[in-house]
Amino acid sequence: MKSIPVQEAVGMLLCHDITSIVPGEFKGRAFKKGHVIQEQDIPALLKMGKEHIFVLNLDPGDIHEDDAAIRIAQAAAGPGIVLSETCEGRVNLMAGVCGLLKVNKKALFRINSIEEIVFAALHSHRVVADKCPVAGTRIVPLVTREEKVTAVEAICREEYPVVEIKPFRPHQVGIVTTGSEIFHGRIQDKFGPVLRNKFAELGSAVMDQVMVSDDVAMTVGAIQSFIDRGAGLVAVTGGMSVDPDDQTPAAIRATGARVVSYGAPAFPGAMFMLAYLGDVPIIGLPGCVMYFKASIFDLIVPRILAGETIQREDIIALGYGGFCESCPSCHYPGCGFGKG
Repeated sequence: MKSIPVQEAVGMLLCHDITSIVPGEFKGRAFKKGHVIQEQDIPALLKMGKEHIFVLNLDPGDIHEDDAAIRIAQAAAGPGIVLSETCEGRVNLMAGVCGLLKVNKKALFRINSIEEIVFAALHSHRVVADKCPVAGTRIVPLVTREEKVTAVEAICREEYPVVEIKPFRPHQVGIVTTGSEIFHGRIQDKFGPVLRNKFAELGSAVMDQVMVSDDVAMTVGAIQSFIDRGAGLVAVTGGMSVDPDDQTPAAIRATGARVVSYGAPAFPGAMFMLAYLGDVPIIGLPGCVMYFKASIFDLIVPRILAGETIQREDIIALGYGGFCESCPSCHYPGCGFGKG
């Protein structure tokens, strides 16, 4: 860093912000720290009284913070990600589509293990809207050695993608609502409207809802009928407790479906069930899904709709972070629920 005449500073980096003052009109930053001085900048700098300025001359193998951030972000970005412009040396990675955020935690750790590199992201498996910022990266100093950036790019190639958005695939959803009290019209079903809204927010539609009694054969027939009609997912509501009258888990098993899990280490949502009949997921939803803004539904169903096949290990992993704090005002997904 040194002070040199402005006319000799083309191609060098400013080491500080330069403020411009126009009495009665403007006072603010005209050139920011790290700006690469161009030929056309010279007249403006002279008019501001800057005969000499402090600059940073890049040695061979040095890379400026803006260029470093752009290269790192480009290397880490996977499908569904768009990049912001650089701002104060940082580039944000943003969702280019509504969908499910996926972050390679191992790769992120390796990247941040490289001195002078910082890369932060939201938690994986979060539902994000189009244009939502999901991650950001920069280097700590104004300039770093290019080999550090090259090392990050190598990690990104090995672990690609580091950050991506999986778009939701539209599904036709069948709802089977069990319970003699609803089947015989003694009480009104409240579950259907909740599920219609939840699936609509994720880009899927409920094709129909069928009411059945607590009869295993009737429930099996309703599930199979939806699959025969082309349902991509069947949601079964009611009858998920350990009460002897609750036969939904038995009915799901009786379809011949492969059961991934009955029970999940998540509160609310402990009595959740997931099975696959062929490649069609069948989910048994406990009553908490109807009452809570965030529940097991929001931790698992978006992943299914994004094309993931859920394994038992995925359910088991919910235990770390799967305890809802039951805040007076729900802030999900901006909280720790489900963030393992």
